[in-house]
Amino acid sequence: GGKALAFGKSKARMVNAKENKVTFQDVAGIEEAKVELQEIIDFLKDPKKFTKLGGRIPKGVLLVGQPGTGKTLLARAIAGEADVPFFSISGSDFVEMFVGVGASRVRDLFTQGKKNAPCIIFIDEIDAVGRHRGAGLGGGHDEREQTLNQLLVEMDGFESNEGVIIVAATNRPDVLDPALLRPGRFDRQIVVAIPDVKGREAILGVHTRKTVLSRLVDLSIVARGTPGFSGADLANLVNEAALLAARKNKKEIENSDLEEAKDKVLMGVERKSMIIPYQERRNAAYHEGGHALVAKMIPNSDPIHKVTIIPRGRALGITQQLPIDERHTYSGNDIERATEIARKMVCEWGMSDKLGPLNFGKKEEHIFLGKEIGRQRDFSEETAQDIDAELRRMVTGCFDRARGILKENIDILHTIANTLLEKEVLDGQEIDKIIEEYRNGLEAAVRG
Repeated sequence: GGKALAFGKSKARMVNAKENKVTFQDVAGIEEAKVELQEIIDFLKDPKKFTKLGGRIPKGVLLVGQPGTGKTLLARAIAGEADVPFFSISGSDFVEMFVGVGASRVRDLFTQGKKNAPCIIFIDEIDAVGRHRGAGLGGGHDEREQTLNQLLVEMDGFESNEGVIIVAATNRPDVLDPALLRPGRFDRQIVVAIPDVKGREAILGVHTRKTVLSRLVDLSIVARGTPGFSGADLANLVNEAALLAARKNKKEIENSDLEEAKDKVLMGVERKSMIIPYQERRNAAYHEGGHALVAKMIPNSDPIHKVTIIPRGRALGITQQLPIDERHTYSGNDIERATEIARKMVCEWGMSDKLGPLNFGKKEEHIFLGKEIGRQRDFSEETAQDIDAELRRMVTGCFDRARGILKENIDILHTIANTLLEKEVLDGQEIDKIIEEYRNGLEAAVRG
């Protein structure tokens, strides 16, 4: 009987403030998110400061970001900074095969929270339970929806001055039920972004704190060479470098270990044992040499970091360029929004003089929110032909330009390819040296 009753108990794991304490010093690269969360910490430390003026602290905070950006770590750091208990549970822990269990677990979780107030309840991957209602293929009122309804009721049912703050994390905010995101439930949405170059350097600094690092290691160069890496990726990179150094019986982690670890994470393990025929190696050398040469000859291209013909993963060779600055497609979302508004003006709102007050195209319900059965085409055959022609023009134009560069500099390409066959790896400075020596030789020949 006892086991049956325990089934409806929450699976939340309580982490005491004293054990495994994580603070903001352990979190780097997401400074804006830390600043926003400082208010929550101040409230947990001194609630009267906010309530005496009639203010109401947010009941819930939603951390939004890609996997590995540090959402869970950030939630634990809030609890560590405020020195309060921390309840951690995953969204999938609420979902069970038996009806009513999820709702029962939600009730039990909030009861535990109130008993241990002030505290933080952290729900990871909340999209598992908080998805838009009616977005499934099954019946409308399934077990998951009951669980979500109970969560909504519980979040409405406790006062913000009780000192229980709900922090949830998701990488899919678009699929969450609007009722969950309204003020009074999750008042704040904090974006935990992929770190920029400064953020990556700070994160590497945190993860190398407990490692024995050579004085010659420059973390800013490692940060520059890892665009798009999340905090978890960088932690993995440092760990791989430490393992490589230990395998080689070194006393400290050197630049070469970090470089090798980065290549391993980005491109896979070296396939040194793979026997490649000479002709295939030669083709790979010319192929990668061509990449490097074209990149060097195009103005404003990212600098070459490394060219190699050592096979890694599924590739026989790799040319790696390092961006000098961060790259952003700021206008991408603006263009998408503008296109959507224009489409609605013409197809739904009857605002086109030419087409009149008619509704074109039927709205299709998403089977699972965020995933459609098929991608619908909402443009004409004529526009499709224009898109194809434009794609072809762009690609063939770039191809002709690249071929022209290689034809003009064929002797440099031969030198790069032959050097690659001999050394297997060339860095950017060595490529520069080959080009410079060839040009100096030409100038000397002209003068002679």
